[in-house]
Amino acid sequence: MQFTRAIVRPPAPNFADGLTSAELGVPDVALALVQHEAYCEALERCGLALTRLPADDRFPDSTFVEDTAVLTPKSVVFTRPGAESRRGEVEGVRSAIRTLGRREREIMAPGTVDGGDICEAGSHVLIGISHRTNEDGGRQLAAFLAEDGFTSSFVDIRAVPSILHLKSGLSWLGENALHAAGWLLTIEALAMMPEVARFDQIRVPSKEEYGGNAVRVNGHVLLAEGLPHTAELVRAAGYDVITISMSEFRKMDGGLSCLSLRC
Repeated sequence: MQFTRAIVRPPAPNFADGLTSAELGVPDVALALVQHEAYCEALERCGLALTRLPADDRFPDSTFVEDTAVLTPKSVVFTRPGAESRRGEVEGVRSAIRTLGRREREIMAPGTVDGGDICEAGSHVLIGISHRTNEDGGRQLAAFLAEDGFTSSFVDIRAVPSILHLKSGLSWLGENALHAAGWLLTIEALAMMPEVARFDQIRVPSKEEYGGNAVRVNGHVLLAEGLPHTAELVRAAGYDVITISMSEFRKMDGGLSCLSLRC
């Protein structure tokens, strides 16, 4: 899929007040802003025109715009985030997404969906059932996706330790490549799923699990800095790798895909 646009929002001054289970310390907001700008520049380098939303200090987690919507070439599904404190973020991106002119649908209670749990793999979509995305929300999303010609399947990650969203450890690189973090036995089970096993796999080394969250944009792969073995594997698979410092977002359970809505 060729992307042309992305929606981004910088961290708010109270970014450190957001939700996290990472136990990596308090993020430096000034450094997070520098890292976010580098991320935006990388997207522009990949050919994307950016819609830059202003920081929103009503919602400390609002820089993670991916969780607010699921985009297909035909429509947009506004989500209902699993964390109640984040549900107001959806309204904050609605006007920007409406400029795309796509059909709109919405996840309704009691369903919950976080965009970070949704991994497109060509015409098939993996829907992570997590502590943020529930089965009711997954069923609603699957029905919307079917209307747009996508098949889908559930991947239950609730028992997987140290993983917030499906895409925390699984990234689609396209064209017979699936980029998956080495989560020991649990990832072995995922790797054997029919939707996953039919594609080539790049296994992230066990000490570089954060590399499981990567973003392919128009032939480039955005990858966090400090993961040399993962970067080498991705380059060897034929991709141009752009590395970005993500230390402050990692402290808040965030990854590269979380920071933009790409279309």
